[in-house]
Amino acid sequence: MKKPPLQLASALGHDAADKRLDILRRIGEAGSISEAARAAGVSYKAGWQAVDTLSNLAGVPLVERTVGGSGGGGALLTDAGRELLRAADELAHARGQVLARLAGKSGSLSNPSALASLGLRTSMRNQLPCTVVGLRAQGQVVRVQLALAGGGQLFSRVTRESAQLLGLCAGLAVLALCKAIAVTVLGKATPDGDTNLLHGRTTRVSRAAAGGEVAMELEGGLQLVGFAGPGHQLRVRSPAVASIAESAVVVAVAG
Repeated sequence: MKKPPLQLASALGHDAADKRLDILRRIGEAGSISEAARAAGVSYKAGWQAVDTLSNLAGVPLVERTVGGSGGGGALLTDAGRELLRAADELAHARGQVLARLAGKSGSLSNPSALASLGLRTSMRNQLPCTVVGLRAQGQVVRVQLALAGGGQLFSRVTRESAQLLGLCAGLAVLALCKAIAVTVLGKATPDGDTNLLHGRTTRVSRAAAGGEVAMELEGGLQLVGFAGPGHQLRVRSPAVASIAESAVVVAVAG
């Protein structure tokens, strides 16, 4: 059977500081997933999740198990795994050169690193710049408190493994993503412990019979798109509330 090609572009769609690449590199050094996970500061389960996700993106196995020996076995990088790391190093070097050049241009981008988020392609229309304020573990789930750029707050729920692999910590700049269909726009709403309520004013309103799409400007100036139900009374510039379940908010770390 023909060997599938290594999908470098898919596997390297993130910054070289991606925790998953760090774990892969440590596996190559230690010959053990458990040791690599420990050194990277994540759980063994998160270490395997990192390997599985990268292998899926790459389209080929990046790590192979070894058996026997005094340690009872371990893990080795495949040729594809080593090639992926070499490509990551080259991309990191090139990216550093570009950012250094942009930073040296007076009057150009005030934050060249913000370019990384422009490379993110997703079906999620709502992409909101945030800063992590705090994290609270609740069993296997971590509730992430986010401060929206311009003011306001948002909460997301992620697994412990995802929080570890993303390296989430207070002060980290992230993007909060959610689908437009996950946002319900209302004239008013009552607080709900598991739901985000974001206040603002409508800028575009569709009046389809079954409800319609509504665009909002949040109090801090960010733009948000969602849907209102049938018979809504919203008009352009009406006060509105966007309701978003915490579980519908995805946290993304830009390179």
